[in-house]
Amino acid sequence: MKKNQDNQSFVVNIKGQENHSWQGTLTWVEGKKQENFRSALELLKLIDSALEEE
Repeated sequence: MKKNQDNQSFVVNIKGQENHSWQGTLTWVEGKKQENFRSALELLKLIDSALEEE
């Protein structure tokens, strides 16, 4: 798998905090996708998976 080295932009909107973790929305600007996340770990996994798609 060849990874694209172009810069990618994400907008993170934190809507709240529960159980010492963030909940909110991640928007991938170039991929034109938006996903909700329920923890900081899930946020990182979403970013990682978006970059793997590219």
